[in-house]
Amino acid sequence: MATPAPVHHPWGRVAAGCLFLWACSAVAVVDGPGDDRRGYERPDFETRSRALEARVGIHGDLVARALEQHLGLPLLGFPASAPLSEERVALGRKLFFDRRLSLNGTQSCGMCHIPEQGFTNNELAIAVGIEGRSVGRNAPTLYNVAFLGTLFHDGREESLEQQAWQPMLHPNEMANPSIGFVIDKIASLPDYADLFETAFDGRGPDLETVPKALASYQRTLVSANSAFDRWYFGAETGAMDEAAIRGFRLFTGRAGCVACHAIEQDHALFTDQRLHNTGVGYARSQRREEPGPSRVWLYPGVSIDVSAHLIRSVGEERVPDLGRYRVTSDPDDRWRFRTPSLRNVALTAPYMHDGSLATLEAVVAFYDGGGTPNPLLSPLVRPLELSDSERAELVAFLRALTGEYRSLVLDAFAAPLGDVGVERRVPARPTEAE
Repeated sequence: MATPAPVHHPWGRVAAGCLFLWACSAVAVVDGPGDDRRGYERPDFETRSRALEARVGIHGDLVARALEQHLGLPLLGFPASAPLSEERVALGRKLFFDRRLSLNGTQSCGMCHIPEQGFTNNELAIAVGIEGRSVGRNAPTLYNVAFLGTLFHDGREESLEQQAWQPMLHPNEMANPSIGFVIDKIASLPDYADLFETAFDGRGPDLETVPKALASYQRTLVSANSAFDRWYFGAETGAMDEAAIRGFRLFTGRAGCVACHAIEQDHALFTDQRLHNTGVGYARSQRREEPGPSRVWLYPGVSIDVSAHLIRSVGEERVPDLGRYRVTSDPDDRWRFRTPSLRNVALTAPYMHDGSLATLEAVVAFYDGGGTPNPLLSPLVRPLELSDSERAELVAFLRALTGEYRSLVLDAFAAPLGDVGVERRVPARPTEAE
């Protein structure tokens, strides 16, 4: 089969880093809903994806699920001014997947935080917003986001309510010109009639009720009861295999991973809620874009080499990301980024704030090598001198951190979509356990 010649497409300001589809080689295996596209580069690849209209969603009791005690996690807390209710969660879920909340009706929260891809995006290193504009950073997972002390890779917000407006107003994400513009648009949509009043005691969409609804839904995305949780907190001897157990001993021992990815006596968030310089941001700031072509897969077995010139003609130049420095202007905060939780990490490739590491194996190799040396490198990052088998054991442990999530994905599939004329029919809420 002949390789097609490069074709210019009206993609707008697409970032060069977004042209490569991570799905070709780095998609995490999802054993529930979703599409495992590993092997996409082979001519004999067969898709297992489902058309949007054919996906079957199952409504779940998200409020009850969120408020129950999950093995490995603390009880969920929420502001007294923002109690969870079925009405608020349902409204927030509807807003989350509604493309009409963007300026031109094409972009929703759920397009960067894709349920069947770990509520992140396995296919892009850097998130893409409205009209193909680069968001500049990898889309973080939303699993267990309710337990985070700070949000965004640079920790610039401290609550989901505060966070909610920023993507809607950012010119490269949803691009709305103002808060009032968003509120007026929601108020004009007939399918939102009475939903806000029911959820918020007679109040319509406004500066507070819109982010509270979105935050309510995101707080229910709780996932725990992993193999590690059952082994460590539940004393289930056979829950983790021997390779993962040896990986855990490395994680908490010689490798020192636990210094940043904390494990407490009765729960584990796998984050210290702090920001660190591991060298990833520094390395990117020192790197010059490669002058050669980039390989892009068009469909199974067929790829093209896209020239650097073409990429520059449709993309915007990637500027160095200084991390926390953008928030504080403190020179010591350069290239510091928030420690992510490692729960469900096997589902949320690619990794790091810039999506520069495609696999868990690459992440372990990066830390084994001591990160990227720079004057502000965290003292916690050091060469580990692991053997090949020890690296594999660490990866085995990380894969054992995948918790229960399937019911959350199925519930997301049941969400109404604002740009679909007739809402899809979904089965009633199941009564059996996940």
